Amino acid sequence: MNNPPDTLLLIAPGCPHCQSVLASLTELVKKGEIGRLEVINIAVHPEAAREAGTRSVPWMRIGQYELAGNYSLGEIREWVEKAASGAEAGDYIKELLEQQQMDRAMDYLKQHPEELAALLDLMQREDNSLGVSFGVSALFEELAGSEALKALVPRLGELTHAEKANTRGDAAYYLGLSGSPEARAWLEPLLDDPQEDVREIAREALESLSE
Repeated sequence: MNNPPDTLLLIAPGCPHCQSVLASLTELVKKGEIGRLEVINIAVHPEAAREAGTRSVPWMRIGQYELAGNYSLGEIREWVEKAASGAEAGDYIKELLEQQQMDRAMDYLKQHPEELAALLDLMQREDNSLGVSFGVSALFEELAGSEALKALVPRLGELTHAEKANTRGDAAYYLGLSGSPEARAWLEPLLDDPQEDVREIAREALESLSE
């Protein structure tokens, strides 16, 4: 592995999964897949949990990725490899949404607004669970009217020409959330979309832009 990531692990007494996660991370350190492992007991150093913004353990920061919960050795190794290779942000956001960590996904996007475009790729994946699909929509809604979302209007506009009606509809909805006058040029052609649902979403999006 070219760039073994450093890892921080937070544990606590009585945690049912901390020992197994610690054992997995220790194994990866021995094999050189992790460069350095720092372990903090939050019962002794509660400030570490506050700084990490977590109330649950085990909690890990593997490179740039923050993960909470019981991960197997194989799952941890996958994230170690992603951290070493600089995997796409969409994979990380999807993982957080699958783990129902909506707040952490939102915090990540606020800290890394340049990664917001990853949501465009994520919204088009066919293997998404309902939880991930709803989560993506909720993230866009949280960012309604933001400069980061307005900056995505051209790329969202391109998706109004997508083959799949649900992608066109999602793009129209998010264009309406942007609050950008530039979105109108992409939304107006959708008023003649062959799918009634898409036409309705476009109408509502245009109305929201006029308010």
